[in-house]
Amino acid sequence: MTIVKWKKPATEGQKSVNPALFNSPFSGLFENLLGEEYFTKEFASYVPAANFSETKDHFNLELSAPGFEKEDFKIQVNKGVLTISGEHKSEKETTEKNYSRKEFAYGSFQRSFTLPEEANENAIEAKYENGILKMALAKKEELKKEAIEIKIS
Repeated sequence: MTIVKWKKPATEGQKSVNPALFNSPFSGLFENLLGEEYFTKEFASYVPAANFSETKDHFNLELSAPGFEKEDFKIQVNKGVLTISGEHKSEKETTEKNYSRKEFAYGSFQRSFTLPEEANENAIEAKYENGILKMALAKKEELKKEAIEIKIS
C-alpha cells in the first residue's frame, strides 16, 4: 500500500486547486524536496494577531509576534496613526553524516492602527516579552476625569 499525503480541498474564499492535481504526487513535490518546515509562516510575511482592551486610564494593544527580538520592532506615531513593523531574520544550519544544509529565513510585517482621539500620542509605553508586544497608550488627562452629575432643580 502506498501512503499519499492528503491535501484538504480549498474552501470558500481560498485559492482553488485544479482537481486533476489535487492529490497528485506532483502537488507536494516542493514540500517533499525542501522539507515541510520550509513553507511555514516563519519563512514568510504574515500579519500578527492583535488584541485591544481599554481601562479607565489606558488603551492596551497586544500583538502576537513570537520569534522576534525587541530590536526587530519599529514603532511610530504619525498624525494619529500608530504603525508597528517588524523584520525577523534567522539562519538554521544542519550538519549530519554526509551532508549539510543551511537555510535562511526572513519574515516581516507592518500593521497600522488609527488611534482614538482620547489617546495621548506622547505617552505610549511598549514592552516585548514571551512573544507578545504589549503597548499601553495613556488617555489624555482631560478625558480621564470622572463625569460630573448635574442635579435638576
